[in-house]
Amino acid sequence: MPDDRTPPPADLQPTLEGERVLLRPLRPDDFDALYAVARDPLIWEQHPASDRWQEPVFRKFFADALASGGAFLVIDRRSGAVVGSSRFHGHDPAAREVEIGWTFLARSHWGGHFNHEMKRLMLDHAFGFVDTVVFFVGVNNVRSQTAVERIGAVRRGSAHRFGAEQFVYALTPATCTLPLTRR
Repeated sequence: MPDDRTPPPADLQPTLEGERVLLRPLRPDDFDALYAVARDPLIWEQHPASDRWQEPVFRKFFADALASGGAFLVIDRRSGAVVGSSRFHGHDPAAREVEIGWTFLARSHWGGHFNHEMKRLMLDHAFGFVDTVVFFVGVNNVRSQTAVERIGAVRRGSAHRFGAEQFVYALTPATCTLPLTRR
């Protein structure tokens, strides 16, 4: 008898479209437009990789994003401008879990509805193939901690990752405060 808990195959790079935001798979030719956003040092000031605004460091980040198979370019639908990136990572079908992370947005798009819509689109998609989404957030990155807590993520511990201590947050459809189509 088939196990009805077997998840459908995970598409980690769909195109996701909302009212304000378009997320599409990251491509090699996106480097210049994305680096134009990422070169702002203030984006990275609370991040464990606070030097990511420097071009050589960002080039490695970008190459890793392409290799991940789960990275997105974030586009403001109203202006057509590239405003950031995010990705799915570490999909574990047995645990029915995936990470959302490596997210950054242009400061012009901080606060308000833009990040919420982006996360809602990604979460809605993820909950089609997992039960839990995890976020790893640097212990000094108060902005990101606040953002994931606002959407209902619960801190479940910490981990030392990529040379830095990070808090681990978990989010399920039951704890998510964003309006999802999958509950």
